[in-house]
Order: sequence, then structure tokens, then C-alpha cells
Amino acid sequence: MARWTIKNVRLAGVSACMPKHIVKTADIPLFTPEEATVFDNTVGIRERRIGPETLCASDMCQAAAEKLLADMGWEKDSIDMLVFESVTGDYYPTPPTSCLLQDRLGLSTNCFCIDLPMGCCGTLYAINVAGNMLSSGNIHRALLLVGDTALRMGSQQDKSRVPLFGDCGTAIALEYDTSAEDIIIDFQTLGSGHKSLMTPHGGFRNRITPESFIQEDFGNGIIRAPKDTLIDGMSVLTFAISRPPKSIQQMIDDYNIDVNTDIDYFLIHQANKLIVDRVVKKLKLPTEKVPYDLEEFGNLGGASIPSLMVTRIAEPMRNNQPIKMLCSSFGLGLSWGTMLITANNVIIPELIEI
Repeated sequence: MARWTIKNVRLAGVSACMPKHIVKTADIPLFTPEEATVFDNTVGIRERRIGPETLCASDMCQAAAEKLLADMGWEKDSIDMLVFESVTGDYYPTPPTSCLLQDRLGLSTNCFCIDLPMGCCGTLYAINVAGNMLSSGNIHRALLLVGDTALRMGSQQDKSRVPLFGDCGTAIALEYDTSAEDIIIDFQTLGSGHKSLMTPHGGFRNRITPESFIQEDFGNGIIRAPKDTLIDGMSVLTFAISRPPKSIQQMIDDYNIDVNTDIDYFLIHQANKLIVDRVVKKLKLPTEKVPYDLEEFGNLGGASIPSLMVTRIAEPMRNNQPIKMLCSSFGLGLSWGTMLITANNVIIPELIEI
């Protein structure tokens, strides 16, 4: 188990930006009305926010960052580190989108920039990387931009993906603070399961060729080409309801956590309602402490955790009292992570719509 205890780092602010345009599951042409109803009741995603083709994850992250920095009163030249976590960067394979955002946001040329393409675990990876760099005091402020437009990665005729993903960009502000409570994060990886969530063609293992665009009908409403991202639904479900719960339970056991009294909120990656419900039931978590926003926004990938903070628990996080959260994310790799973090007087603007 790879576990970190990050000292001297405070969660200072969180913001989120989404498109105004709403797509309801019932309006998806791939579904009959009866199928849409079943999907709503089992997967739990009733609608999502989808932007135009011209809107990138970086655009939403930039809007979230601009608003957050303004509300926090942070000078742009005070930001020492910029992390952009996304699997839908502006260009592929280069340049790094974090470098573009350094310029677009007007940050100092002394700002350290890095891209992380870790998918649904993205927020936890970004906090871990930036938090460990901040904890020494060598740098004092970091801006983490997490977002995706994952729907566009796949075939629009793939019933296993089209209804799931929404567009979102978020910004998270961390700062060096010797009075901050420890952030505890651990990660695990099952690389042998990578084919459950992957894009077969497009990298240097399988370059794009004319064959990459040839669609194949896999049945059950799944039509895609090798250039399209795929989901092996049953493999992902089996993984998500087995591996991450064990890690959450390990964290609970190692730190003698009483789930009823010691944690204010359990933030679980909003993959789908079936998965989240199974995790909650398996761990006997108090349901009133497990917020959901997938019914309104869908699966937001790495932005799932900060989105929950902005859309569902912003008010208690803004208050000047400690709010303890246990967060769990899982996805690409296959990878999964668990995090204990405390919020106290966090700046959280209202959801930004563009």
C-alpha cells in the first residue's frame, strides 16, 4: 500500500464550472422511453451538462480558477504550482495543457506546471502530488485544475458510454499552513485490469491508421471503432464494488474511525448509483452522510469529488468549523485511492455555468 501523511497543507478553496446545456437521459436517441426509465432508476443519471465541441476541459477549469482566485483574493504571482489533471487536454500528445493555462491565467513564469492524466482518481492524485511538494514549505500555494470532456472520447453510438459522462472543470486551492490537520492518502493499482477502461488506438503502441475509424457492432447497442474509448461494464462493476471498499475499510480500521461520529461526509466517486449504493451498503455507511450529485451531472471523472463539494456540501465547508471527509475514487489504470481530509472555512463560489 502506498500511503502518505501530508502535513502543513490546507484546503483553501474549491470551485466548479459546467456548461449550461442540459441533456436528459430520456432524450437520448439510443434509448427507448422504457430503457431510459430503467437506466434512470438503476444507474441514477437523469441528466448531464454537455458543452459544444469547441469547449475544452481547460476552458471550464480556467473559468473555475479565475472565479476562485478572485473570491480568495490570491495574487496570481503568489501561485507556485499549477496541476492540470485531465484525460482530455487541449492537444495530444504535446504541449502540456498546464503550461497553456499558466499563460492564460496570467501566472508567474516561476510557476511549476505539470499535467496528470489519471482519470477518475485525478483529484486525489493531484492533491497528493501538490500536497507533498507544499508540505516542506519550499512552495506555499498550489492551484489544481481537474476536469474532463470525457463523452467525446467515445463513440456516440455506444450505449454503454453515451449516457454516463458530463462535462466539468474544477479548481482546488491548497496552501502551506503549519496549523493544518494532516491529509492522509493511499493509492493502489491493478495494472492487469487496464483493458477494462481504455482507448485501444491513438497512442504510440497502436498509432492511428485508417482501420482505427472502422466501426464494429458489439451488440447490445454498442457500436465503436478502435479509436474510441471503451468500458467493460461488468469488469468495472466487479472492480469498483470490491477493491475500493476494502481500502476504505482499511483506512477506517487503521485510524480507529467510527463512521457514525468521526466523519462528516463520505465523498464517493459518482460513477453510477448502483456502484455507490453497493459501496455504502457494504461498509454500512450512514446514508445521510453520503451525498450524491450524479442524478443531475452524471459521471464527471476526476472532477467528481470537488463537484460534490461545490454542489452538495458547500455550506458546511464554508463554515468556520472542521468538516472531516473520507473520499474514495476509482477508475483508469485500474487505480483507486482513499483520502482523509479536513475542511475549515473553505472559499467555495457558487457553481459557474458557461
